[in-house]
Amino acid sequence: MRHRVGHRKLQRTSSHRAALFRNMAAALIKHEQITTTTAKAKELRPYVEKLVTLAKKGGLSNRRIAHSRIMDEAQERKLFDVIGPRYEGRNGGYTRIVKAGIRMSDAAPIAIIEFVDRDVSAKGQDSGPVMTEGDFQAA
Repeated sequence: MRHRVGHRKLQRTSSHRAALFRNMAAALIKHEQITTTTAKAKELRPYVEKLVTLAKKGGLSNRRIAHSRIMDEAQERKLFDVIGPRYEGRNGGYTRIVKAGIRMSDAAPIAIIEFVDRDVSAKGQDSGPVMTEGDFQAA
């Protein structure tokens, strides 16, 4: 029975998994859209949604909790100054996951996780190569 077995381990130790989510959350806050595997995107969603909820509430204690979860001062600032106020009127559902096909190298299912009302210009900031639909093999 799988009662109360909550999350995917993603073939990583707990410390590696924590670092993975910390880095992916910081990247999502910075670029407001990232491409990753479907399993990682599904695990990242509640992690980021809780951070946005902290940012909506504001306050020093919530800022400290968010800092302990993302460990990036610039992204923490953006989270509380830009993203939190943007979703002030929304009760959850700040991110969406869009399936984007299969990765050519290892046939892993790929997904795009992004903020719902994202700033399109944020993706261009040091984003590296941008993947288009033509880069993925049809499922």
